[in-house]
Amino acid sequence: MVNNLRSPEIIKLANQRGIVRVEELAEFFSVSLQTIRKDLNKLCSDGQLERVHGGAIIPSHIENIKYEQRKSINLLGKQSIGQECAKEIPNDICLFMGIGTSTETAAKSLLSHKNLLIVTNNLNIANILKNNIQSKVVVTGGNLRKSDGALIGQPTLETIQNFKFDLAIIGCSALDTEGNMLDFDTQEILVNQSIISQAEKTYLVADHTKFLRRAPIKIASLATVDCFFTDNKLEQPLVEKCKLWSTEVRYSK
Repeated sequence: MVNNLRSPEIIKLANQRGIVRVEELAEFFSVSLQTIRKDLNKLCSDGQLERVHGGAIIPSHIENIKYEQRKSINLLGKQSIGQECAKEIPNDICLFMGIGTSTETAAKSLLSHKNLLIVTNNLNIANILKNNIQSKVVVTGGNLRKSDGALIGQPTLETIQNFKFDLAIIGCSALDTEGNMLDFDTQEILVNQSIISQAEKTYLVADHTKFLRRAPIKIASLATVDCFFTDNKLEQPLVEKCKLWSTEVRYSK
């Protein structure tokens, strides 16, 4: 298989897995490591991938990648995270669910919960949870971001500030090794910061690919999160920081 035939498949695998690794690709295509490195170098020089240690990822530095692309990255990992998070959400509470493909997977596991008052600025989540006939859904006001169904801006902030949430579920676009949650949109970050301040407890749902990405703006530290749900073991220095911050880390199965 020549390079121009491998390239679309490599991009497809990067979207599915979040990261493609040189050794795995060499085995998958039955070619040498050197051949795969050349493939990745070409894709990276064309701007379709970004090199990381041992492989490559879908690039995102200043702007987030498209919603449909984000949905497909590490889908199975996100689904297992959402299921694990949903197990820890009790009935009979006021719950905020924020923007993100991982929070949407958590919403799909809440269809049997009872007596929830769910507030969301994510139209995709509202559409999912309309099928939970035993709970109520409140959609915030705000400016609609048509690319992913998010509501942001001053009306969103005003709605959030009128509530006190028992629990909030949030996501982020990237995480750094210092334990900072990062994102791209200033308005979205202001919304997330307001959510954290209005919630008695905050849960973060984020898969391991968020550590491979970079985003320019800090939301907050993991120190502000009560529980972090993810799918791969954290590096030990960050594990120690989470212990210091009393941030529980839960791994999906």
